[in-house]
Formats: sequence, structure tokens, C-alpha cells
Amino acid sequence: MLKRHARAACTALAAAGLLLAGTGGATADSAPAAPSAAATLRTADAPPELLAAMQRDLGLTPTQAKARLAHEAEAGATAARLRDRLGAAFAGAWVDGADAGTLTVATTRAADTAAIRATGARAKLVTRSLAGLDADRAALDRAAGRATPVRYVDPRSNTVVVEETEPGAAAALLAATGTDAARVTVVRTAEAPRPLYDLRGGDAYYMNGSGRCSVGFPVTKGSTNGFATAGHCGRAGTTTSGFNQVAQGSFQASVFPGNDMAWVAANAQWTATPYVKGSGGANVQVTGSVLQPVGASVCRSGSTTGWHCGTIQQHGTSVTYPEGTISGVTRTTVCAEPGDSGGSYISGSQAQGVTSGGSGNCSSGGTTFFQPLNPILSAYGLILKVTGSDPGPGPGPGEPEPGGTWRAGTVYAAGATVTHGGATYRCVQGHQAQTGWEPPNVPALWQRV
Repeated sequence: MLKRHARAACTALAAAGLLLAGTGGATADSAPAAPSAAATLRTADAPPELLAAMQRDLGLTPTQAKARLAHEAEAGATAARLRDRLGAAFAGAWVDGADAGTLTVATTRAADTAAIRATGARAKLVTRSLAGLDADRAALDRAAGRATPVRYVDPRSNTVVVEETEPGAAAALLAATGTDAARVTVVRTAEAPRPLYDLRGGDAYYMNGSGRCSVGFPVTKGSTNGFATAGHCGRAGTTTSGFNQVAQGSFQASVFPGNDMAWVAANAQWTATPYVKGSGGANVQVTGSVLQPVGASVCRSGSTTGWHCGTIQQHGTSVTYPEGTISGVTRTTVCAEPGDSGGSYISGSQAQGVTSGGSGNCSSGGTTFFQPLNPILSAYGLILKVTGSDPGPGPGPGEPEPGGTWRAGTVYAAGATVTHGGATYRCVQGHQAQTGWEPPNVPALWQRV
């Protein structure tokens, strides 16, 4: 964590988008092709500030930056759908190339490789499933200490990576847990993650008039405005003031360690907006919270160092801070410094998570971790403030029922309508549907009309 004084939960929504539809036009006898994930998520409308930061921090050309956002949307869709199809054999997915044009999907079952290649992805046959490696990581988490501060599943190497700050620390951890060393890659590091402790995403706020953190993403809960942020920034009841030192609100709930998530309810003087503070202070619009895959670009906004970009390295990472272990965070190459804690991570227009902690700085570079946003929304029943999230009134009397049947694997934009269980629902924030997230089960995503 990265903290000025210091102190979130669960799993993330599946990564973005639909498979790119075929290039042929619809005929008189065929239904119109479904929009691609890139079209649904409107990657072509990415703000100039986002593209400029990607060019600066990722070394991209303008064309590569635009192509990367589109490719990442399609790759995320393909990876999510293949994960559902492959089941227990799924072993992870990642993108490569300056424009993220190559998606690789790993499986433990040789019979799956043809189906993977049929989607346009590369297939990699490995010996260990993602679920199996996750179980190994979880066992290591229970015994890890400060000398092995970071542990994560690396799909590229098909191993669990354990970072150690002292020689032999990882070996001792493996021995204590009975973990097969062949399933683990040990990496020596001198970095020790710490909390970045210190209603637009990335703006500063102050806790009890002293320590500073950063707003993650503005949200609403009923008629209450507020924002999601890091749990280590404050406990329930901690009062906050805004970037202008005006009284702002208070923490309603907070989890840390274990996870690193919290939300703050603001008073009537503050209104949630669908923006993150981008390069030069420009507003970057938020249109949904579709999680992106390993290798995808991601940018961060914080009140200390502003706007910086990098790539997603691993999801489902566990980190042991001095205050305890947190699990389910995402590891990135984005830099951050104290006071950036709680701030926004965004890919294109899709909210990803809030800054938890890391190591290094924005002068020499570093590694940071973010708490995925969707678990925060789900745990506290929050609605992400997004552009275009107000779909207007439902159908009038006698009008035909809109939409169609809800389906797992489909990307839904804010305002889309579906039917499920005989009722009609309207999407309130963009996401890719997955089994278990049926409309009646996730009021943060669907509103009954």
C-alpha cells in the first residue's frame, strides 16, 4: 500500500467485450451483426488526454494507442468467454504486442486448443490450471510474512510467483506450506509495498483534517452521493474534507487488511460526477467498469503524482503489507507515491479499481496494486457514476417489451434492456455478463423497470 497515514473486497467482473463480429454486411435473410466489444465500449471515442498519456508512458504511436484500446476490448471478451467454455482447464490469458494485438489463452486440455484458435487467439498447452495455481497462492498467503510481501499467479510462466526481500524467505515459505517448488517462481526484490496513505476520481481528500488520500470513483447509493476509495485510508466513521478543505463526508464502511476497500458518503454540498482527473486536470469520462485482461493498458489518477499509465501484470494478487495481507488485488507497472492511495485506475473509459499500494516512485518507476472496483460496488450496493447511465423512463403502457433474453458472455452498455424471469431490466453500468450475475442478483448493474 502507499500511505500517508494508512489503512477492500472480493472478485472482479469478467473482462470486457464481445467477439468482433464478421466483416460481411447483413443480408435480407440475416439479422444485423452484433456490435463488437470495441464498438459497445466506444473505444474510438477515447479522450485525447488518455491517448496522449498512453503514448508518453507506453511508448506508443497515436495509431498504436487507438488500436490497443480496441484490441484490448475484443481480447477481454474472448478471454472471458473462453474461460467460461474451458471451465476447470482454463489456465489464464494475456495480451502481447505494442497494440495488444495478440491474445494467448492457456489450457491444461489439448482438446481445447482448436476451439481457442478458432476465436483468433493463440493457444498454449500447460500443466497447471488457473484454479490449481490460485489454490497454491492461497495456501502461501496464509503463512506469508513481510519477507515474502507479494505473491501472484503468472499465467505466462504457469507458476505462482513469490517475491522475497531476504535470501531463503521463499524457500522457508514453501517448506512451511508443503508447496511443490516446481509450481513456484521465486523473484528477489528490494521493494517493500506500503500503503499510499497520505467528487472526481483522482482529486485529493483529507481524513480527520490530517492525512491525505485520493478519490477513487464517484458513486451513488440511493439519493446519497459519495465515492469508492481504499480501505486503509480510513475506518467507518472517519470524517473527510475535500481537496479545498471544505467538509465533505465520512467513511461508511471500510475493509483493511484482507481487502483494501471503502466508501465515503458525501454531504449535500458534494455531487458525484462521471469523471476522473486526467492529464493537465482534464476530465476523463467513465462509462462502465469492465475489467481488462493481463497485458492491457491502464492509467492512474492520484492527488500526488497526477496521471500515469502502464499495463496490467496480474489479477488476483496477494500482498503482505506491514499491517497485514490483502488478496484479490491487481498488479500493474503504473507508478504511484504516498497520497495517491485510493485514486482511480481506468482503461479507456472503463473503471478498473482504486490504488492500494506499491513500491518505487514516479521518478525511477515502480510497481503498484489496485483493489478492483466491482467488488466494492457489489459489497456496498453502490452505483458507479457513469456518462449515459440515466436511461430515461421505461416503456409506456402497451409498448412492446424491449431488449431480449439476458445471456452470459454478452457485453451490455448502460441503458441496454433485457428480460429475465419474466421481468424487464435496464443496465445501469456497462459490463460483460457472466453466470451468477443474472439481473435479479446484481442491483448494482441492473435496474428492474
